[in-house]
Amino acid sequence: MDLTHLHLLLNHVPTVGMIIAIGLFLASLFTKSGDIRKVSLALFLGIALVTIPTYVTGNAASLAICKAQTSTGPCQDTSLSRGRIDAHEGAAMWGMILMEFVGAFAWLGLWQFRRAARVPGWNLTIILLLSIMTFTAMTRAALLGGEIHHPEVRDESVTELAPPLGRELGSFVVLHNWVWPTCETLHFIGLSLLFGVAALVDLRMLGLLKNVPFHALHRMLPWGILGFGLNTITGMLFFIGAPQQYTSNPVFEWKMVLILLTGLNVLYFTVLDEPWVLGAGDDAPLTAKAVAVSALVLVLGVLYCGRMLPFLGNAF
Repeated sequence: MDLTHLHLLLNHVPTVGMIIAIGLFLASLFTKSGDIRKVSLALFLGIALVTIPTYVTGNAASLAICKAQTSTGPCQDTSLSRGRIDAHEGAAMWGMILMEFVGAFAWLGLWQFRRAARVPGWNLTIILLLSIMTFTAMTRAALLGGEIHHPEVRDESVTELAPPLGRELGSFVVLHNWVWPTCETLHFIGLSLLFGVAALVDLRMLGLLKNVPFHALHRMLPWGILGFGLNTITGMLFFIGAPQQYTSNPVFEWKMVLILLTGLNVLYFTVLDEPWVLGAGDDAPLTAKAVAVSALVLVLGVLYCGRMLPFLGNAF
């Protein structure tokens, strides 16, 4: 299995998953059920995480099915239209951007629910509007993706389109000398925030800082998420600027897997009761300690894979 097969496996998650998540979210609004609301917000967050590798593997699929004869030439497979691939890529880019905003506000809602037993109305309104916009964008991306290999649903009037947003951003990153080092700086700031907060939380679970109640550390989680957001934005700019350096590198694939697993750990410390009820001097349960150890290993793994990208995999 390569990245193209993985894209075929993942590309229905952002659309089908959003139907389920929006349905649960609307049900929570009508029934005023906190449990259903938490499930829908967690589902939004999970879909947002999965959307990142879905977009990344889509770029790899594009390179696989449309290997250019020259840097600006047509696809080798003449039955495939560069315009359709570009249209799909552009729609997917906008869908991913909207999806990540949905995931960010969904996580914020989960954090607010944990601290105040309710999600503010303004946050619920933003999530509802963004989720509808995201589903519309993802549906369009799915339709355009289907047209690439299914002539029975094609609009034959679509042949060549303007370069998609991703390609324009990629050119901007590569052609301006200040963009890449600026993104590197922001990326390391994000790593410091993420690792710093994760280390404090995990060490508390393992018995250090035992006099600090978990709800005090819980206040710091938004800073860790801010670091994750910085890493996501700058990391995607790196990828868009030079996708061939990443899609052919197995170390990058491992980094994506570790990031998704790290997201599950964040969800555990954000939502579940086990860590939340720890007061000053309390010893964490075995499950929380196991999650803390895995979180430290995963974050270190992400740091290692990111640092080793230029040296392992022969892609740079």
